[in-house]
Amino acid sequence: MISWALVIALPLAAAVAAWTAPAAWTGVSAGAWFSLGYISLFSMWIGFIFWYRGLAQGGIAAVGQLQLLQPFFGLALAGLVLHETVQPAMIAVMAGVVICVFGAKRFSR
Repeated sequence: MISWALVIALPLAAAVAAWTAPAAWTGVSAGAWFSLGYISLFSMWIGFIFWYRGLAQGGIAAVGQLQLLQPFFGLALAGLVLHETVQPAMIAVMAGVVICVFGAKRFSR
């Protein structure tokens, strides 16, 4: 299966990569290369496969609205798992997003 979104983004990504490439590649550790490979394979490629399959099964309108809740869960996990500081303004913005998502889902029927 080809991730066409990645194919379309390739020219711009290649240009940015060439522009920001380090002068010497010897400073890049093996761990950095492994991290790049892991993110490229799992987050980008395999993640897109599951994302497009979920869109096909659930419908673009329903799944697209639920995707707006992702920052809310990300903020909650950052606070709970990583012990990040969660500011009140962040919670207010996330609450606004949740209200908009539920309002859009309610009025779309």
